[in-house]
Amino acid sequence: MKVAIGTTNKAKVKSIQLIFPDDSLIPLQVSSGVSAQPLTDEETFRGAKNRAVAALKQANSQIGIGLEGGVVETNEGMYLCNWGALATREGKIITAGGARIHLPDDIANGIKSGEELSKVMEDYTNLYDVRSNQGAVGIFTDGYVDRSEMFYHVVKLLKGQYSYYCKMNSIL
Repeated sequence: MKVAIGTTNKAKVKSIQLIFPDDSLIPLQVSSGVSAQPLTDEETFRGAKNRAVAALKQANSQIGIGLEGGVVETNEGMYLCNWGALATREGKIITAGGARIHLPDDIANGIKSGEELSKVMEDYTNLYDVRSNQGAVGIFTDGYVDRSEMFYHVVKLLKGQYSYYCKMNSIL
């Protein structure tokens, strides 16, 4: 099956490779249609859906997958959030959300001042390209969960729902 991926970020692509190992994967640079640093669940969710649909159209594939990471402010502080979407040729959009962890106040304050999480994390850790590697989740879980693992569960939820959808609609 031809699977378009709405990003070239290696952590996100890796999570999809693990769940779709036998499929033809096409990572693409597409617009999320949201801000560079999504600040709400709604915006992060919309970014994932936009990426899935844009990738599907650009590659003319069977499905398109979009993954988006963001943050969400709660009464308890700022949390990482992540969403995924899978778009089909038939117009069906399947969605799933993932793990959340609390961000330290120093990180949250950097984001509130207008910086992207990736930039704040690079300044905080003195590491390059944290977003394509361990991600903030990898830093703040001391390596127990990295960014591709965080998205892995979202992609697994998407594929499971897609499999059920195909079975119920006699697709594939």
